[in-house]
Amino acid sequence: MSMLTKQKLIFLLSIITFSTVTMSVQAQSGDIPRAADGKPDFSGIWQAIGSSHYNIEPHSADFGPMFQLGAIGAIPGGLGIVEGGEIPYTSAAREQQMENKSSWLELDPVVKCYMPGIPRANYLPFPFQIIQSPEHIVFAYEFASASRIVYVDQPDFEAPIYSWMGHNLARYEGDTLVIDVTDQVADTWFDHAGNHHTEELRVTERYTHMGPNVVMYEATLEDPNVYTRPWKVSFPLYRRLDENVQLLEYKCVEFTEELIYGHLRKQD
Repeated sequence: MSMLTKQKLIFLLSIITFSTVTMSVQAQSGDIPRAADGKPDFSGIWQAIGSSHYNIEPHSADFGPMFQLGAIGAIPGGLGIVEGGEIPYTSAAREQQMENKSSWLELDPVVKCYMPGIPRANYLPFPFQIIQSPEHIVFAYEFASASRIVYVDQPDFEAPIYSWMGHNLARYEGDTLVIDVTDQVADTWFDHAGNHHTEELRVTERYTHMGPNVVMYEATLEDPNVYTRPWKVSFPLYRRLDENVQLLEYKCVEFTEELIYGHLRKQD
């Protein structure tokens, strides 16, 4: 991507970010769904729109990893979801990201149907469902049947182990749901472009209603092992309003068996 093209993408991203933040503030003073206890109600089936699952940084359209797929296998361009347009990697971590990207079809854990981790699960091109109660919030994802349980107002509950979807503790700040996600395994990536982290990653998610059917999602990511400073992503989540909308099964393990274990097949 040329420097001029990247600057244009970053400028457009800044305008979009300002507009969405303004709309978010306006929504807080209007009608939003509320639960019986008066807290904002995020229950429902939601989905992000865009190409950030390919690359969360601004990127031009590009060839896909398999030329046989032609146009349907190419990578669409995108403005990205990273505030400022660029992840503040250390020089060594940026080199690792570029190495990951060069072999992403082979190395990306999602290709092998591993659980995507946070925040990636929220912008994959698959819907997810939120089920809310005063003490717990469940996130159920269509991809790989992944899920996570969020513990509300239980700050002293420690993570028993590292896990793919992390340890999730929530609180409310006004009408914003804040979830601190820690103790994720280092194996997850953020996208096909090889953007990565270590086990020290801390993700602070913020969910704020912009209206009854749109939620603004923001996340601050910290990991001193690979980033020079905290950085943010943000994008809207849209409520799925399709008739009879529901999560369908996408148990992708069977789709990856040949990829992972095919070389072990006994040859005649």
